[in-house]
Amino acid sequence: MNDFYLSLSTVIPPAEMGLMPRTLDSQITLEKTPSYFVTREAPRRICSMSHETKLIVVVRNPVTRAISDYTQTLSKKPDIPTFEELAFKNKSEGLVDSSWNAIRIGMYILHLENWLQYFRLSQMHFVSGERLITDPAGEMGRVQDFLGLKRIITDKHFYFNRTKGFPCLKKPESSSQPRCLGKSKGRTHVQIEREVIEQLQEFYRPFNIKFFETVGQDFKWD
Repeated sequence: MNDFYLSLSTVIPPAEMGLMPRTLDSQITLEKTPSYFVTREAPRRICSMSHETKLIVVVRNPVTRAISDYTQTLSKKPDIPTFEELAFKNKSEGLVDSSWNAIRIGMYILHLENWLQYFRLSQMHFVSGERLITDPAGEMGRVQDFLGLKRIITDKHFYFNRTKGFPCLKKPESSSQPRCLGKSKGRTHVQIEREVIEQLQEFYRPFNIKFFETVGQDFKWD
């Protein structure tokens, strides 16, 4: 669950899009792709399909997110430069390279401003990636409220998987196995020097503050 990235789920009205499953008036269809939130053309295209779409965005500490992003890439491409080489144009001066995708994704306010050109803030719900680990039922309860659903998913549906380091869904009646995220999730992060983390925290601080003010929620990432 540490690798949710910026997952944005779109709730598609029943009459929309032949590619979506058939949906009754009493049902909601959800579709999720991590790259939606940071794709420049996505809000315009989704708005043209349905301007009443509801949007759910999972966000987490951008520094942790960048390290997680790098860790996953490193597992696939072990010969890439170090995290520090990619994250900084000049480390001694603390000059962060915001063109690196792992860094830019965490500048949430820049992406949100693009979405707010097409959707009202009231159509968006922001899930804390940290609280999704420490209090999954609470976060899912707020998601259900946002979607106008009865709170069906509660504490009884989760257990903490110590191996992965995050909650998993308990075994459904129709399955012999519990539901957890895939093998690539829960991977131990690359160790990064404290000085580097502090430099990145300082870099993200103004972006975080403006993001918190815009969404009306303090995610306490400092």
